[in-house]
Amino acid sequence: MSSVGGGHVSCVLLRRHGRRAASRDGEGGEGRDSAPRRAGPTGHLDRSAYIVLCRLQVQGPMSVGELSDAFGLDTSTLHRQTTAMMKAGLIERIPDPEGGMARKFRVAAEGERRLEEERAYNVAALEAVLREWSAADVAAFAGRRPWPRP
Repeated sequence: MSSVGGGHVSCVLLRRHGRRAASRDGEGGEGRDSAPRRAGPTGHLDRSAYIVLCRLQVQGPMSVGELSDAFGLDTSTLHRQTTAMMKAGLIERIPDPEGGMARKFRVAAEGERRLEEERAYNVAALEAVLREWSAADVAAFAGRRPWPRP
């Protein structure tokens, strides 16, 4: 599946499509909008946590203001999301590595583990969807968007 962009493919597409496809393949869920859940205590990351973790992993430590600019969201929204993510142990707040006043967030070890677990699940779901596609169709699909997205 690395020909489709490796783990970064899942940062964008699979949050919407991968679980529904897996559901149709009998891996859980009952309806169009239900998402299959893996057994175990962690479950899936929610969409906001997933995209913040992806951005922090690709770009490095970022402040709430930088995340707000990157996603076009209000800072109060990012404060709520980052607070929940810190409580879950997914990210940690650190001093600005460049000496600035704003504190920044980076992916914590638990966030790295959960993100990689989620990507593996998403890539497997994408493989299930693309299993019967021709190599040309997969290449055309992969060429639709740059990976990873800025």
